[in-house]
Amino acid sequence: MNFRIKKLDIFVARQFGLLFVGTFFICQFVLMMQFLWRYIDELIGKGLSMEIMAQFFWYMALMLVPQALPLAILLSSLIAFGNLGESSELTAIKAAGISLMQTFRSLIIITILICMGSFYFQNNVGPMANMKLTQLLISMKQKSPELEIPEGVFYDGIPNCNIYVQKKNMKTGKLYGIMIYRMTQSYEDAAIILADSGMLQSTAEKKHLLLSLWNGEWFENMQTQQFAGSAAVPYRRETFIAKQIVLDFDGDFSMTDASSLSNNARGKSLAQIYNDIDSLNHTFDSIGRTFYNDAKHSYYATPRMEKNDSIKAAKRGLAKDVDIDKLLEKQKLEQKQQIFSSALGQVQNEVNDLDFKSMMTNDNERVIRQHQIEAINKFTLALQCLIFFFIGAPLGAIIRKGGLGIPVIISVFVFIVYYILDNSGYRMARQGDWAVWFGKGMAPAILAPVAIFVTYKACNDSMVFNADIWRKFFMRLLGLRARRHISGKEVIINEPDYARDNTTLLSINHAVTAYSHDHNLVSPPNVIKVFFKYQPDHEIEHFNAILEKTIEDLSNTRDKQVLHLINQYPILAVKAHTRPFERKWLNIMAAIILPLGLFFYFRMWRYRLRLLHDLRVIRQTNSNIISYTEKSIIKVPVRSTIANR
Repeated sequence: MNFRIKKLDIFVARQFGLLFVGTFFICQFVLMMQFLWRYIDELIGKGLSMEIMAQFFWYMALMLVPQALPLAILLSSLIAFGNLGESSELTAIKAAGISLMQTFRSLIIITILICMGSFYFQNNVGPMANMKLTQLLISMKQKSPELEIPEGVFYDGIPNCNIYVQKKNMKTGKLYGIMIYRMTQSYEDAAIILADSGMLQSTAEKKHLLLSLWNGEWFENMQTQQFAGSAAVPYRRETFIAKQIVLDFDGDFSMTDASSLSNNARGKSLAQIYNDIDSLNHTFDSIGRTFYNDAKHSYYATPRMEKNDSIKAAKRGLAKDVDIDKLLEKQKLEQKQQIFSSALGQVQNEVNDLDFKSMMTNDNERVIRQHQIEAINKFTLALQCLIFFFIGAPLGAIIRKGGLGIPVIISVFVFIVYYILDNSGYRMARQGDWAVWFGKGMAPAILAPVAIFVTYKACNDSMVFNADIWRKFFMRLLGLRARRHISGKEVIINEPDYARDNTTLLSINHAVTAYSHDHNLVSPPNVIKVFFKYQPDHEIEHFNAILEKTIEDLSNTRDKQVLHLINQYPILAVKAHTRPFERKWLNIMAAIILPLGLFFYFRMWRYRLRLLHDLRVIRQTNSNIISYTEKSIIKVPVRSTIANR
């Protein structure tokens, strides 16, 4: 037995491992393309070398490995167990007395090892890759674009210049119909250059451009400080046959200094994050103490002479009540304006000072929150692998569909739900609206119970995805019901006992009439009796049991009219009009939770009104069946018997 289980573990691990390798590279490719499209507009047209692009893709791939692992585990476990279920191998395993958790055993160990590897990768390789990738992205954005001047439009890729080229010779690189707007210090000092033809070349060090122009004119505004405000502004006009202009253009690639990325929490290991959090807290606490001391000195510390004056003023105020409003009324208009202006200026200065300090403290808190988020993120990404396994593997065992159809749809759906929850929690935590632990722990906290529920259902062979079960559940929840459909039988052993059935239907009519009169189903139900003091009511259950038995007997008829009449009977909900739930504590909880209680109360009232209508239909149908059978069926055999005699 032990040997067989060991072979089973190897078999399941092999099935999972082959799929995991394939799905990992697929997920890695998809995530890399998604990341690349975010920056494609900023990277295209920069003339980057193959070495730089190779570094960019390498570090991007390393950074996205922890995100690709959970999705690969989810998809591969779904497909693996879906294939086992579809080929009936999972059924054979269960028939051999091996539980589903024993089948999961080898994959649980593999997933835990992947979780540990993911955490190690995030703590050691990921920060380095993130830092290098961030350096490359900033350096790529700062690099000047590759010089490629289009025809017929103004090109602004060269600093402080707008160049218009009417036509361009692709073989020689010569430009025709050139118009240049060149800004030096401001738009007032702009120069306009027109030329019939020209050529643009880069210098050897790739720091400047040499623009050679032929047969053109140069118009330049000569406005300077000495002519500022003058109506007549001189300008310079120059006609040239050949002219060369040197333009600033840094076409080389230079790596950004990594010291500017000291606050990048994603580029740090867990030990570095905790160490930097302590340093940041110490630094920001000292800044807060400085702000406090400044406020204390400004508002509470006063010179000795001012203290003596304030004491004397206080004594005078004690001797005689001072009304500040009356003192202000005695001042002249100019003095009042001066007092108001001074007070308003002081208040505005204090508000500006507080806004500046608030901006500094908010920025400091944001940096600390970012470090705390990244510290928790290293654990949640590793835990995500385990959660996704306990969602994917049980779902594959339940659905029993392999391939890339349904598993891919379910995997994408689960990943999108997790991504929305995680991203929403991250943004709220980063803004400070939620606590960091709550924002980053929301997605695992929501999907972990889902994983436990799905695993429990799979181990107990529960039909979680049975469409009929869910259809009946929602029909019961929304108060919907199917119509009765009884068709004629080809072989009938016992004919209906119409006389006995008519007697039963007549007694049901009397009971239905009495029940409708006693319970007054039109009126709203009593709240106390519904939720707190329920009184048993089994009369409808009793009526329905007798009615269904009678309908079953009448369904043996060969008469089409009788079949038509019994199909008019409604399918009764025998308990929905009495109370929301079977258990008393559930009814009390529904009453306490007000919106839920209102929903169940009005739902129950609706069921009472529907029951009243159903009882009327039952009574009318009973009368129709009794009348028809007495006239057309029961008397016919009597007449035929008399004739035979």
